[in-house]
Amino acid sequence: MSTRSQIRLTQYARGGGCACKIPPGELEAAVARLIPDNPVPALVIGVEHGDDAAVVRISGDRAVVATADFFTPVVDDPYTFGQIAAVNALSDVYAVGGEPLVALNLLGWPRDLLGPELAAEVLRGGFEAATAAGCLVGGGHSIDDPEPKYGMAVTGLADPSALLRIDAGQPGLPLSLTKPLGSGVLNARHKSTGEIFPAAIDVMTTLNDRASAAALAAGIRCATDVTGFGLLGHLFKLARASGVTAVVDSSSVPLIEGARAALEAGYVPGGSRRNLDWVSPHTEFDDVSEEDQLLLADAQTSGGLLLAGEIPGAPVIGELISQAGPSLIVR
Repeated sequence: MSTRSQIRLTQYARGGGCACKIPPGELEAAVARLIPDNPVPALVIGVEHGDDAAVVRISGDRAVVATADFFTPVVDDPYTFGQIAAVNALSDVYAVGGEPLVALNLLGWPRDLLGPELAAEVLRGGFEAATAAGCLVGGGHSIDDPEPKYGMAVTGLADPSALLRIDAGQPGLPLSLTKPLGSGVLNARHKSTGEIFPAAIDVMTTLNDRASAAALAAGIRCATDVTGFGLLGHLFKLARASGVTAVVDSSSVPLIEGARAALEAGYVPGGSRRNLDWVSPHTEFDDVSEEDQLLLADAQTSGGLLLAGEIPGAPVIGELISQAGPSLIVR
């Protein structure tokens, strides 16, 4: 048995992936002071609504997109962990309609516990994921850290007149989701048992580049990606920023193979429960089971795009309507 197969990376971290995010309510309180009193015209997308990336206009038809994302391992295999973390970071650029240009590695590594050859595998996974996206990797930064952590700071380019924004939702638009849900509960099961779930890995290592390009081609202007705050958390932010109510048909939301079984077996990340607690005061649940509520709030890692519009291949899971009491209605 190789050293790589003997070591389980997930056992060196308290949480895993985007499920280890700071809870959304706490995060919003922490960053509230960063919101400027007077808007900066060049900062087309900033911190106001919790968009996926910052966008700065540098000329009439060109803008720079900047983001950073990192987390603790969601899988035991270091190469796959690197892939997932890089794809997740790149997703923030795609979620605002940009194209990634260059990325810098962000690595925290317990060097006394895990050898440099494992860190090299993580970096190799990230490099190959970025290369597949046509994104250059230009170095980065590392620290000696008790928990392994990896991600990327990514810079991209976008057309400032054709962005995907979290605050651009309009009543009457359908809601589409480009990846199934369930990576949170499946990653929790993997961390506990060591069982590998290829369907979840496939979802988490799939780039959102084609979905983003299809959304722009369809004239869509409102989107976000579904990561640590779950479908309901990110949809709540979209509805609140856009001044609309979002209606979700829970039976239309796709799930990763094995996700419901993992939930029924009790593998629920703490982040998923915190997400549900956060959105529940703003949500009307119409005869929706607690299990379905948790799956809709499940903390995703490297999830899909949530679009206010339709593109080929993405199921429609609901619609936006004029604001009518709660921000979310789930049926």
